[in-house]
Amino acid sequence: MKTTFFMFLFFIVSIGLAQNNIIVKTDDGRRVLLKADNTWEYIDMEKPATNNTCNLAEDFVEPELNSKIQSQLKRGRAAIEDVKQKVANDYNCEISDVILMSFKEQKVKAVYHFCANGTKVTYKRTGNAIIKSPKLF
Repeated sequence: MKTTFFMFLFFIVSIGLAQNNIIVKTDDGRRVLLKADNTWEYIDMEKPATNNTCNLAEDFVEPELNSKIQSQLKRGRAAIEDVKQKVANDYNCEISDVILMSFKEQKVKAVYHFCANGTKVTYKRTGNAIIKSPKLF
C-alpha cells in the first residue's frame, strides 16, 4: 500500500515539475509567456483598456447630499468636504478635481463614488472613519 501511494505521489509531483512554460502578468496588465529556452513573447500584444476613466457629461452636476446629515458630520470632520480632501490627498490632485458621481448615505455609514483626475474611486464612511473601498476583483 505504501509503495503504491509513493508511486502515485511521485507521478503527480513529476507532472507538476515537468511544466516548463510560465505565464506572468506585467505591471501594465499584459500577459507574457516565459519559455523554457529563455525566450519570451507577449500573449496580449496590446495594453488592456482601463475601465477607470470617468465619462461625465459636460453639463454634469454633483448630486445634493442631505444637509441634516452633513451638518452632524461636520462635528466629526467626516462631511463631504473632508472626504473630498482625503480623496484629493490620496490621488495628488486639487479638491476641485474631485467630483462626486453618486452616493448612498445614512447617518452611520455611507458609500461615495468619485471621479478623481479621471479615475473612478469608491470611498466608504463608517461613523467618522473614511477609508478607500478595496477592490476584490
